[in-house]
Amino acid sequence: MDIEKKIELVCRPPVSEVLTRDELKGIFENYAHPKHYIGFEISGKVHLGSGLVTALKVRDFLEAGVKPTIFLADYHAWINGKLGGDLEKIQKVALGYFKSAFLSLGLDEGKVSYVLASKLYDSDYWKDVLNISKGTTIARMLRCTTIMGRTEKDAQDCASILYPAMQAADVFKLDVQIMHAGTDQRKVHVLAREIADKFKRKKTVALHHKLLMGLSGPSKMGFEQNEKEDIEISSKMSKSKPQTCIYIHDSEAEIKAKIGKAYCPEKVVENNPIIEMCEMLIMRGEKPLQITRPAKFGGDAEFASAVELKEAYVEGKLHPMDLKNAAASEMAALLKPSRDYFEKNKELLAQI
Repeated sequence: MDIEKKIELVCRPPVSEVLTRDELKGIFENYAHPKHYIGFEISGKVHLGSGLVTALKVRDFLEAGVKPTIFLADYHAWINGKLGGDLEKIQKVALGYFKSAFLSLGLDEGKVSYVLASKLYDSDYWKDVLNISKGTTIARMLRCTTIMGRTEKDAQDCASILYPAMQAADVFKLDVQIMHAGTDQRKVHVLAREIADKFKRKKTVALHHKLLMGLSGPSKMGFEQNEKEDIEISSKMSKSKPQTCIYIHDSEAEIKAKIGKAYCPEKVVENNPIIEMCEMLIMRGEKPLQITRPAKFGGDAEFASAVELKEAYVEGKLHPMDLKNAAASEMAALLKPSRDYFEKNKELLAQI
């Protein structure tokens, strides 16, 4: 596969930003199999945004010859008070339920590395954490704490301020060429790149994908001054807001019920979570969407692309309930492997 094709795969939607594309080209020119990582706090059930969006994107990396790593950030989850702040439970869930969630989505261990953060940390790592902390102002660290799902005013303890330095140090310790996350992690990626320049460390390419909107629709919580960026981060599907989520092991009935109640205003595609779900997941790769409806409501229809779907929806040629019914059916089919996996391994689901 030529380099341009690899870059195209790595940068395909839902990727919204690469820092920088020229550097990414240089990576592929110098590495046959560059190393990648994406990190996760261990904090609850895996949903479409954390699980399926990631799995589909990691498959792009694999096709491009990249070696991906799923980083299981147990200490980070502990600092952020996840799972009751019980480190032992966090580590059990990390290597049990959480890892299995990605295995159920097709990210086999033979293709993807799984690394528990605490097993990686040594004196060199903690020295990097201190160097990054010394090279960064407290104000800058506080701005970065939004990566924890908090506003700057919400940082409650000293460890919260240390969190961004740890995440930046993860990049150096993993020795990767590509760091990957949702757009809500952009601030710490920029910090890691600036620190690399400051301390003459290897600079890592940063790649950010769009955050999947939660089912309740748009909101603004003050994570960013830019309104569009704040809406994207504030409205993301989040396990801390279960009403916004479809979990990867939800039953068909649960998926249908949740989508049926979702925000989906008629003739509006902007900040419409069902339209976004179709574009980012169901119709990814120009997969057509089939609509089944009675003849008196227009009869069956097929949309070959997300562009076609959005045009028809804005024009009122597709009713929200018909769209929801089709989306629920397709999403249930997409998640069947995960549903089956956890049906056979109920003890893993019981961990969470």
